[in-house]
Amino acid sequence: MKIYNTMTRQKEEFRPLGKPVKMYVCGVTPYDAVHVGHAMSYIAFDVIRRYLEYRGYRVKYVQNFTDVDDKIIARARQLGVSPDELAEKYINDYFTDMDALNIKRADVYPKVTQEIDAIIHLIEGLLTKGHAYVANGDVYFAVNSDPDYGKLSGRPLDELVSGARVEVDARKASPADFVLWKAAKQGEPAWKSPWGMGRPGWHIECSAMSLKYLGEQIDIHGGGQDLIFPHHENELAQTESYTGVVPFVGYWVHNALLRLGEEKMSKSLGNLVTVKESLQRFSPDALRLFVLSSHYRSPIVYSDEAVIAAERGIERLRAVVRDMAASPSDLSPSPVTVIAQETRQRFVAAMDDDFNTAAAIGHLFDLAREINRAAEQGAPKESLAEAQSTLRELASVLGLTLTEPTSARDLAAKPLIELLIAVRADLRSAKQWASADKIRSQLAELGIQLEDRPDGTTWHRLR
Repeated sequence: MKIYNTMTRQKEEFRPLGKPVKMYVCGVTPYDAVHVGHAMSYIAFDVIRRYLEYRGYRVKYVQNFTDVDDKIIARARQLGVSPDELAEKYINDYFTDMDALNIKRADVYPKVTQEIDAIIHLIEGLLTKGHAYVANGDVYFAVNSDPDYGKLSGRPLDELVSGARVEVDARKASPADFVLWKAAKQGEPAWKSPWGMGRPGWHIECSAMSLKYLGEQIDIHGGGQDLIFPHHENELAQTESYTGVVPFVGYWVHNALLRLGEEKMSKSLGNLVTVKESLQRFSPDALRLFVLSSHYRSPIVYSDEAVIAAERGIERLRAVVRDMAASPSDLSPSPVTVIAQETRQRFVAAMDDDFNTAAAIGHLFDLAREINRAAEQGAPKESLAEAQSTLRELASVLGLTLTEPTSARDLAAKPLIELLIAVRADLRSAKQWASADKIRSQLAELGIQLEDRPDGTTWHRLR
């Protein structure tokens, strides 16, 4: 198995430190609804975790919540609620959305507000080792104390300083120095510390949490490409400066960004589609297929048309496994069974190549086509069962359930749709083809697809 490592800019053989595989992924700042750009990242890392487990690894997965932040404080003031109340609401919403997308929960979800002691301890260590300094109640990391600063983003310090949006602050020894602890401001959340009342800076939290829950070295650190600098660069510098253990991370893994038109989808830009909005129109499987049909390091442009196409693709996979025999045939392997075994090998080869989900999905559709072809040629159901089971198994590695989508509107519409299907059957029996086709086409305009089979007509919603 090979993984692309942002640090080395190349694919490297995956050699974990030990058991379990330690995986840390940066979480959300919960001040607004989770959008599809978030979903892209967490689907990608969910699949990485699932695949590692499929290959026999045990994974310990940690994902944080930045539940105190300037954006949370500002939004809470705007809404007239406490920062804690706002953060808790959006954390709960996050879990609802991620559960709906079949994203497995992390083993630990640490929150900044619950890890203040660990953060203070880490800052004290950096001060003792000469990597930080105090200035009027603030504490800063001294980037010049780390000769390797900039190695993750691959740019020298002077270039990072000139390219970074850093505030002019006379208290800093260098413009690139970043804050570890912020002195308290009136009306903002604050905690006691050796430097006075205040709260943590952004970058220090992930160092403290990964050290506490995963130790001095981890195997995989994940996040979006927009976190490489400054967040991950700073996290790397302060962690290795504190522990003296190199490398802190075996494999830095970063997903590309989701775009809506020409810009990345983000809460700060306001150009977003929330997960809830998307799931009101499309099935969770369709949204996952849309994301996974591109490699995680390739940017994606979100559009209704693209997700509708993914919905149709998912329906093709569902249709293949919908009518499975209770048990496979006891006879010698059928040709399609052999193809299924070859598909599993191709799937693993694709995923072993830096989690190439796009190629892996292509192999799933190839297998689906072969199963359909065998069925059309009259193969017994029992002879297809093992291949269908393989398709389900491999789809589940990608978090695809292939279950029929259900919603309140489908339950309400079911009697009427089944009545129309019965009327259409009568029209077909009477050879009134035009009227029968009209019912089918009008249902299709409403997102309802009919499937005529030897044992009757079934229906499924496409959108």
